[in-house]
Amino acid sequence: MLRVVAVVAESGVTPFEFGIAAEAFGLDRSDDGVPNFDFRVVTPEPGPVLTSLGLPLVIDRPLVDADDADVLVVLPTPSSTWGSGPDAVVDLIRRTVDRGAWVVAVCSGAFRLAQAGVLDGQRATTHWRYSDVLAEMYPAIDVDRDALYVQQGRIITSAGTAAGIDACLHLLRQTIGAEHTNTIARRMVVPPQRDGGQAQFVRRPVPLSLSLSLAPVAEWAVENLHDDLTVEVLATRAHMSPRTFARRFRADYGVSPAAWIARRRVDLAQRLLEQTDDDIEAVAQSAGFGSATVLRQNFSRVLGTSPTAYRQRFSGVSV
Repeated sequence: MLRVVAVVAESGVTPFEFGIAAEAFGLDRSDDGVPNFDFRVVTPEPGPVLTSLGLPLVIDRPLVDADDADVLVVLPTPSSTWGSGPDAVVDLIRRTVDRGAWVVAVCSGAFRLAQAGVLDGQRATTHWRYSDVLAEMYPAIDVDRDALYVQQGRIITSAGTAAGIDACLHLLRQTIGAEHTNTIARRMVVPPQRDGGQAQFVRRPVPLSLSLSLAPVAEWAVENLHDDLTVEVLATRAHMSPRTFARRFRADYGVSPAAWIARRRVDLAQRLLEQTDDDIEAVAQSAGFGSATVLRQNFSRVLGTSPTAYRQRFSGVSV
């Protein structure tokens, strides 16, 4: 479980991305049953720290106060510092990774992780405008130019702005559970989960008209995840051919219908494991996976754990 969350704020930090970290980890939501974190903001040189807009943040905690953090959030820095950031920040990132804590880079914060060498030989992402620069500066990194966020072990890199919210919620789902994370997302008025593999932008973000929107079909699918939701079934409900539906769905949602359905089923299985004492086979049936084996495969692929381990961590139910 998370206890301490530390955010690194260097000179030139962007206010919005700083606000993402503060909103995700820094607010008291105990009235909704969500655990509080020891939220710390640290900087290489304590005192006034200018943001990218020239507004100062007064930060009195040094970097050493992040040495026991369970999560280290690395925020964007000016492009002039990419590859030449403070040695003390780079050392902190290395120490954090070495001791097995989480590290989350928001947007161009990935450049600081790259400078620390912790992304070498791994897949990572950043804002699509900077992905070619990251790949050129650090050829040892497998740069994913399309993903909203990428997790490699306990390192998460994210694309620009709102994708940082997605990355933080993705981490929270793994550390405090689906129900608490959904509560945080509801308070933030954002979707509780966007797949990391979803494209950073979609070709048609706003449907041409409400009648053409696939949202009603998607909402129906979420309410019927236990059913056999093939592309043919969804296409029939949308009054389209399967080929047209699949193409339209990917254009609107950035992923295939099958991938989107599988992720929603994992979401449902998480909630059932947290809130019920149904056995794993029953959870698999209710979530639409058909068998415990398929549920385990999807849990391992998406969350890197097993349904049993997830339940033991996030529920008092014994299995």
